[in-house]
Amino acid sequence: MDATQSTQYPLDPFPHYERMRAAAPVFHDEQSGSWHVFRYDDVQRVLSEHATFSSRMGGDAPSGSGQLFASSLITADPPRHRQLRSLVTQAFTPKAVDALAPRISALANELVDGMVARGGSADLIQDLAYPLPVIVISELMGIPAQDRERFKHWSDTIVSQTRTGPGSGSQDTTTSEMVEYFLDLIDQRRSRPGEDMISSLLSAEIQGQKLSVPELLGFCALLLVAGNETTTNLIGNAVLCLSESPGTLDRLLKEPALLPQTLEEVLRFRSPVQSMYRVSVAETEVGGERIPAGAPIVAWIGSANRDERQFERAAEFDVDRSPNRHVAFGHGIHFCLGAPLARLEARIALEALLARLPGLSVAPGAHLERMESTIVYGLKAVPITWQA
Repeated sequence: MDATQSTQYPLDPFPHYERMRAAAPVFHDEQSGSWHVFRYDDVQRVLSEHATFSSRMGGDAPSGSGQLFASSLITADPPRHRQLRSLVTQAFTPKAVDALAPRISALANELVDGMVARGGSADLIQDLAYPLPVIVISELMGIPAQDRERFKHWSDTIVSQTRTGPGSGSQDTTTSEMVEYFLDLIDQRRSRPGEDMISSLLSAEIQGQKLSVPELLGFCALLLVAGNETTTNLIGNAVLCLSESPGTLDRLLKEPALLPQTLEEVLRFRSPVQSMYRVSVAETEVGGERIPAGAPIVAWIGSANRDERQFERAAEFDVDRSPNRHVAFGHGIHFCLGAPLARLEARIALEALLARLPGLSVAPGAHLERMESTIVYGLKAVPITWQA
């Protein structure tokens, strides 16, 4: 495989993480003022100790995509976080998610049909990993089919961190387009409620009060991005991991019951979310370093999941790993609400690929390029081949 890559968004950031865990596990970036945390125990603490490490957005007037998330679940602290989360929890319970399995399976097989019809090669991202979660989350939210392409484009723009930074022109344009679109959709659902999640959120109340418009927008933006980006990357990363692990694909064909724990190892080994942002509420100490109040902190999930202190042979992909206490979906009160859905979609997608594409592998000599983001880890394209 050709591993030529951007130095800013390397395909293999893991040696860098390893160096930081050893030499500067809690690192202060003088230029940006941010603190960076690399070891498992410290990352877990920053993610879960919400009284010390707040999820609120920095500053009073967030710009760019920050506006969309300023009143969302991901940037809320208790007690509001608990109230907001309780509204959507029902949609993502294991029971509710399992009820989606037949529809997800039908979609996955339909998409694989298209790949099979075209012969022995395809782009896994374009042909399956991207459309599957976009269609699923669009249907849950009641987004018309003709709007899915726009939906995906917005999602990509939000997670990409370009050199111009989070307040860049493309992100600002995307934010205003999304706000306009969702406000229109919310108005439509007010007058004509449906069976979708936006209609449910419109009728929901917290202590006798309806959600505010910024909170509704926050939910829409969060469901859009979290509902497809991470799952796309989980599917792509899984096929990459399996291609690099000799004999594992054959083993999965013989022992399909291994698939769920294989996905857990993919989540650890190439976490779709590499980093999360917090702000220190008060002066505190992490890893022997004094962090002042109000400091931005980046918790490196991708590094924590490779920490040698937590995982034996951390740099090896091992489908038999047990226990596997990765923090790929976060930790504590902000543990990813959509984790059951992401796991289900990835499992069904891989089942379809394994069952119907014999000899599946990443195309030899493929040029693999990472998405331009330090927050998520995923590939722009994954060219695959199989025996047609």
